[in-house]
Amino acid sequence: MAPADDGAPRPTGTEPATIAEDLAALRVRLDAARKYLRLDELVAEVARLEPEIEAPDLWADPEHARAVTTAYGRVRADVEMLQGLTAQLDDASALYEIAEAEGPEALVSVEGDLAGSTAALGRALDELELHSLFAGEHDDRDAVCEIHAGAGGTDAQDWAEMMLRMYLRWAERRNFAFELEEVTPGQEAGILSATFLVRGRHAYGMLNGERGVHRLVRMSPFDSQHRRHTSFASLEVTPFLDDLTGEVEIDEKELRVDTYRSSGAGGQHVNVTDSAVRLTHLPTGIVVAVQNERSQHQNKAKAMQILAAKIAARQREERRRELAQLAGPQTEIEWGNQIRSYVLAPYQLVKDLRTEHETGNVEAVLDGDLDAFMLACLRWRRGTTA
Repeated sequence: MAPADDGAPRPTGTEPATIAEDLAALRVRLDAARKYLRLDELVAEVARLEPEIEAPDLWADPEHARAVTTAYGRVRADVEMLQGLTAQLDDASALYEIAEAEGPEALVSVEGDLAGSTAALGRALDELELHSLFAGEHDDRDAVCEIHAGAGGTDAQDWAEMMLRMYLRWAERRNFAFELEEVTPGQEAGILSATFLVRGRHAYGMLNGERGVHRLVRMSPFDSQHRRHTSFASLEVTPFLDDLTGEVEIDEKELRVDTYRSSGAGGQHVNVTDSAVRLTHLPTGIVVAVQNERSQHQNKAKAMQILAAKIAARQREERRRELAQLAGPQTEIEWGNQIRSYVLAPYQLVKDLRTEHETGNVEAVLDGDLDAFMLACLRWRRGTTA
């Protein structure tokens, strides 16, 4: 039996006026996305690349073929996403208009479907709007990352391994490929350092905001009196470019090449081989170690790619410093230099000190739920450079 009507207003889910307002707001957001993603230019680029993709001799030049197919795939994905969202919004709008014409009962019967459609479209547009925040030259690239334990002894080495797992879980959440290249085990627990690649569109653009010192406060599992300890670890991020032949030239005479048997902490993360390679670029002092490939030749080739990426990044940074007349010592991985604090005791809080974004759900963050922090940083950077 239906309850008696006492005259008080009652929520009925998504009200008709709200549905119309939601659809109108989504239309405004979608029109804006078509502009900032330059849909007309994307469609023209797809048309320009299609003859190259269909050329029978495309793979005669593998490097060119990979570049063309990658560009085509990314541009076409953006076009199809925008066109697909437009079609979904058109369908939802048409359903609303038909139901509205038929009367209130028809609107009530479709309000659940429309609420679901508008919510899904809103989430998709959130993801699209993220694209507009990637303004850097290499934001859409893969990323080379390094974690280093800092001040805090064994706790810092354990924290470095926790960070390694955190970024692995983040990559898994976004369906990005995660390739662990080298791990140096800690003296008692955890790791001293690790190098890994994250492959996926905008991997560098998202991880770039994570670059810096991360601070952990907790009751130490390595203290017999279980006192609260503070420890530090850092993340370095470099865009990974497959072809740097036009930007970086590496003279083999300027390299020291060491080979060794791979071993290390990290459990399931480490693929143990007998052909690890460590490259030291003598002019810059940059060291790259790779142990995850099947052969010494493959490990050296991957190490050369990473080395080239790091040299290119250093050269770009030096040019930026020259233009801005900046100089100074490298940031130490210790108190006062952190970009983010992770507090497990006496309370639960993760807070980014640049953007002020924070959450009390520390467990989720350590399990890879980092997107909100990354998005806040992208918006903060846009605001500071506007």
